[in-house]
Amino acid sequence: MSKQNLLSLIEQKRAELIQIASKTGLNSTAAIRHSQELDHLLNEYSRSFIKKMQTY
Repeated sequence: MSKQNLLSLIEQKRAELIQIASKTGLNSTAAIRHSQELDHLLNEYSRSFIKKMQTY
């Protein structure tokens, strides 16, 4: 996955999380699921792009 595609997915998931959390609360099942999905995307970004940059 390209860096731009992953960043777009992260921004989309972040917006979805904010919307869900504002409607259902931060402790709702839906908000927690979206938060975990966002965490997964952020971890993938870190593994793919951040750590590679640190080795240069």
